Order: sequence, then C-alpha cells, then structure tokens
Amino acid sequence: MPHPLSGIRVVEIGDRIAAAYCGKLLRDAGADVIVVEPEGGSPLRRSGHFFDYLAGGKRSVVAAAGQAQRVAAAADIVVLAASPAEARRRGIDCRALHTATPGTVVVTVSNFGWTGPWAEYPATEFTLQAWCGSTGSRGEPDRPPIAAGGDLGEFIAGGYAAFFGLAGLFGAAGAQVDLSVLEAMSASMQTFGWLRTDVAGLTSFSRSTEVPSIERCKDGYVGMSMATGKQWQSFCAMVGCPELAADLTLGLQLNRWRNRDRVRAAIGPWLAAHTVEEIVEQAERFRVPMAAIGNGATLPLMDHFVARGTFLDNPAGFRQPRPPWLMSAAQPKPLAPAPRPGDLTDPWPPRKPVTVATDPVPMSQALQGLRVVDLTAFWAGPAASQLFAMLGADVIKVESCRHPDGMRYSGTLRTGVADWWEYSWVAHAVNTNKRSLTLDLQTARGRELVGALIADADLVIENFPARVMENLGLDYDTLRGINENLIVVRMPAFGLDGPWRNRGGFAMTMEQIAGLAWITGYPDDVPTAPRGPCDGLAAVHAAFAALCAVEFRRRTGSGQLVEVPMIETVLNATARQVIEFDVSATVLTRNGNRGHGVALQNLYACEGDDTWIAVSVRDDSDRAALAALLGQREIDDAGLADWFADKPLAPTVQALLDAGVPAAPVVSPTEIGDNPQLQTRRFLETLQHPRVGPVRYPRPPIAPANGGFVTRPAPTLGEHNREVLCGLLGVSAEEFAQLERDAVIGTSPVR
Repeated sequence: MPHPLSGIRVVEIGDRIAAAYCGKLLRDAGADVIVVEPEGGSPLRRSGHFFDYLAGGKRSVVAAAGQAQRVAAAADIVVLAASPAEARRRGIDCRALHTATPGTVVVTVSNFGWTGPWAEYPATEFTLQAWCGSTGSRGEPDRPPIAAGGDLGEFIAGGYAAFFGLAGLFGAAGAQVDLSVLEAMSASMQTFGWLRTDVAGLTSFSRSTEVPSIERCKDGYVGMSMATGKQWQSFCAMVGCPELAADLTLGLQLNRWRNRDRVRAAIGPWLAAHTVEEIVEQAERFRVPMAAIGNGATLPLMDHFVARGTFLDNPAGFRQPRPPWLMSAAQPKPLAPAPRPGDLTDPWPPRKPVTVATDPVPMSQALQGLRVVDLTAFWAGPAASQLFAMLGADVIKVESCRHPDGMRYSGTLRTGVADWWEYSWVAHAVNTNKRSLTLDLQTARGRELVGALIADADLVIENFPARVMENLGLDYDTLRGINENLIVVRMPAFGLDGPWRNRGGFAMTMEQIAGLAWITGYPDDVPTAPRGPCDGLAAVHAAFAALCAVEFRRRTGSGQLVEVPMIETVLNATARQVIEFDVSATVLTRNGNRGHGVALQNLYACEGDDTWIAVSVRDDSDRAALAALLGQREIDDAGLADWFADKPLAPTVQALLDAGVPAAPVVSPTEIGDNPQLQTRRFLETLQHPRVGPVRYPRPPIAPANGGFVTRPAPTLGEHNREVLCGLLGVSAEEFAQLERDAVIGTSPVR
C-alpha cells in the first residue's frame, strides 16, 4: 500500500527529542526527512541506539552555520528546535526563508516559545514539569513531590509539532508555527488546575496519588484505574468490600485519597491473596481497568503485543514499537537504519512545496471546511477532536442523555447546582469550539439521524471499547456504506484485535502497562502512575494520524479506517526502556527526581513550608555557573540541599536562570494562570460560559499569530440540538418536539 505523506519534504534542524520525534512521525507516515547536522553529528547521537530509533530512515546533511538555510528552502515543512538566539547562531532566518519559499511551513520548537520574557531562558524536561504543575500534583504529602519519569513532555511536544506542521499545509502554508514545549506540557501533563478553580470551585490543590492505583499483590504489583463511580462499585464487589461500596462518598477519587489508609487496609488482604494474572482476569469480567506493571524487559513479551506484532526488529539490533497507527488504505514506511552524518551530499533542488495554499489563512482557520462527527468521551478522544475544532473544523460532539460523556460525571465537584454535570473541569478543557448534539444511538431514529450527519462529514472520531461501535450497528463497513469517502478514526485502548481487545483502559492504565509508572516514583516505594498525561499523548497522535488520512484523501480521493490504539502511542514514548534492555540488559527503573543521563538533577527544599526548587545541571558549563553562584569550587547533591535550605524561592530561581542554569519553582496546577510567560503569550483565553460564567480556557501550544484559537466555550449538553437537527439535517419543528418527548434528544442526563 502507499504511504499517507509520500512526496512531502521535511527538514529537521536541532538536537532535542521533540524535533527528532516530530521528524520520526512525519517520516514513518511517508515524508522524506533530511536531518541537518553540524560537523561531528548531532548531539543526540550520543544517546546511542535511542538515536537509531528516532532517526531511522531519515537522511543526513552536514551543514555549517548559514548553509542550513539553503537546505531548508527546498522543504514543505521545516522543524527547527531552537530559540530565536539559537536560530541566529545556526544561520536560520525564518522571515527570509518564507520570502524565498512562500509555501514552506516552519515549526519552531523551543522551551517557552519565541515571544515573551522567557524566550531565551534555559530549561529541561525536569524543570518544565515543575513549571507546568505536573511535578507539584504528584507524590505523598510527607515526601517531596515527584516528577514523571522519562521524557514524556518531549514526546508530547513532538506530536504537536508534527500535527501543526502538517496542518499548516492545508491553508496556512507559509506560517511560522511557534510551539512552546511549556505550553504543550501545560495542556497535557497536568489536570487543568486553573479550571478546577474556575469551573469546579476548588481553590486549593495538594499533591496526591490515585487510590487505589498501583498496589502490592501476591506476586508483585498490579495497576488499577477507576474514573467512574460505577467502576469503583464494581471494584468493591470484586474484592469483597461491601462496606467501602456503602460509603457513597468514596465514589469520588478525592475522598478516596482523604481516606487512603482505610481503603488500602480494606483491600489489602484480598490483593495479597491473588496474583497479578488472577486480578487482571477478574477485573476484565467486572469491567474495571487493571493491568500488570510493564518495564523494558517484559513489554515485548506480553501476549497482546506478540499477537498484534506491535514490536519490530530495528536493523541496529533492538526491538522497537511500530508507528502507533494502522490504516486500511495506506501504511507506514518500513523501518530503516539511521543515517551516518552527511550521508546525503546532494539534497533536493530548491522548489516550491508540493501543496501550496493559493490564499493562505491563519492557523486558526487552517482546517476550515472539514466536518468532524465526534463520538468520543473522557479526555483523550475529545482532546483529539478538539485540535481540529481549534483550527477551524466544524466538530459536532454527539452524546446520549442516557450515557453522556463520562467525564461530565467524574470531573466535577460542584454541589448545590441543579445542572452539576456542566461543571466538569476536564470536559470544559477539551471541548471548546465544538457543537453539542444529543442522540440516543440505541434507538432506530437516533441511528438514522447520526447516519444523516455522517453522510456529509469528513471524519468520525470515537474512542469506545472496540465492541461498542459494532454493537451499535455503526461498524466501519456500515459507515462506509453511508459515506464512501469517510475517514473513521478509532481510538480503542488496546486496538481492534488481540487478546486485550475488549478491555477498557484510561491513561493511567496505559502508563502502568507501558513502563511510565515503572520509572516514576520514589526508589524505595511502589511504581507511580504519572496520572493522565498519556491522554494528551494519545490525543495528539490520533489527531496527527487523522490529518495524515485527510492529506491522503486529498491526493487520492480515498477515505479509510484509521486505528490508533492508546497503548501503542504510549509504547512509542517509552521505547527507550526496551532499547536499553535489548542492547545492554539494563532495566531502567525509577530514580526519584534524579532522572537518568544528566549530570545532576533534583528537587531541593527552600525557605518556607513545603517549598521546592527544581534544578538541572546538564553539563560542565552548568556546573561551573552553579559553583560560581554558590561560591564553591565543587558542588554535589548534599551541598546543594544545604545551600537552598534557607533561600527564598522566587529570587533563587531567577538567579539560577540568569546564570544560565535550568531551574523552576515546583508549582501547583492551580497556579499556572499566574505564570508571566503564559500570560504574555495568552495561553489562557477567558470566555463566558452560559452556566459557569467566566472561564479561562487553554489554547493550543502555539502562539496565536493572526487570531485566537478559542472562540466558543465548551458546550452545554445538547446546546446545539436545534441548530444541528433543524438547521443542518432539515428536521421539522414538529419532529424535533417529538424527539424531545421520546427522549431521543435532550439537555440533561436521563437516569
């Protein structure tokens, strides 16, 4: 089969994981990717076989400062990992590049973006996690906060860069996409703390872990994730704890955390008497998401991945996950070796890109004209369709009053209001710019109406368990019979086939299985799930794959089925663990806040109660700068802990940044709105919601160059029923009233 992005030229410049992963996503989808490296090769090559994973199948040009501009001028998409000053040092002038080749889309990937007071500040994955509120949300109250293991933020940012770079070719060609890694992480790696304040009324936030989450059992650790009250009740029945089920307050995760000792004591004996395999098997029958905890040694051996052929042999001698999407009419490029530095001596001749918009529009309208029928729920699915809505597509979210989006129930803490389901902070965060339609798809008329909607749509996106669409009579063959050019994007937790096909799972389930939990947490304690960032990771991968299918249809006229299993997106972000095991028999494990592969990194207590600073010493230059600041010849972890103990947080962070050393305060998610860099770049845009009032909504993690991205607040349930049914589908006023009487449509949940 052909590749979805064949013919698209990409130039990748820079030495950070986010840019390299962006290039990998584009290359795997069929683009021709050239890496521009300095003499001696990219610093990423020092990561060994991890570089082979990121650069497989790309080509390399060695270019001195000033020569990279010539190579980039022949590309459709340029991915530049640099701040403004770094770009100048590399000889890249984005304005001149656009003048020379008007259709080229330039995606700049930098820590804080190219505008704002922090544009040139140093940062690492570790300090950016502290800035975005991720670290501050995680851990035990009597211990330091804990950062998520791995380089998850870099992979999330790389996914966004690939999506927006490709989107620019749809009408915003010639744009500079100014992507901030901090904003990408703020949108994906924490639980929207500012919305907890605006929407749910929660004004304080202390770090915690899920209860229960990863618990000891007879032969190791078992992971569990319960996002709904029904799942909690089922779990209580499974473990034989009716007294927990009887306490209805425990249906909320917040209350289980407050009663964590009681909950853990009650479930402990049952867990201790059962093995991981027994528990997971039982949980599948009770439809409670549970999983074995995976790591680099065990992942390729899991029966589901073996059955699906998830892991492939890299030519460099290790196993890696395949690209995290499958298409019915196109396929990824096969794996290939990473290039040697300068293996390409004659890059493409300069020419205009293959897809040039004749009338460029702002990025906020790049996907205008596309219609998306959104059948998603919770976080990952709605966040994927929201990216289309943010770029101008007409996204119609379909819910049932019998079964609304479950996040409306599990993400709200409001009491004393009749329409409490409208106060879920996560539902608000990932549904802006959409229209809301309610239809009971278990009724014949509901299915007829959704079919009429699909008949004129470009995409359908859903993230139900694999069995649900078939049970509703909305399988791919049926939908294709309605609209032969339709693109159907399915996001089941574990894929459409394999032993785990019918299992449900949330982001934390994926984190537990795919190794993220294994490398997150205190070294002397159980693994810790990062708590949700894999929703954002899955969302951006699904959006990218969907857009690849749109580009493929634009060139071939062919619609198709696109499968994006959530677990496989996470495996691509944890691939380093399998690579390390295959190459050196090393099982990477949790190392607290010290991380892997940096000279010195940790959290240190500062003056005040529970006040922490995150510091990364990347190399000898950082070490020398920090030693000079401290007035010491040598620095080590214990010496830093002593020095920071009586220092005020904010001026100390500033002093380190001014000295060129990555540092950050560990902030709560509720404090993100106070960040001056995010304020300057208008990351949060305030809109008036008809029920809640003023709400600060996050925009995509790219600077709003020519118009804002957030134009409508998250819709109320069924808010656009009349607009869609009568205005779009031609339903009469009489039938509309009958649909309301028959509860096929409505504006409130039906119990």
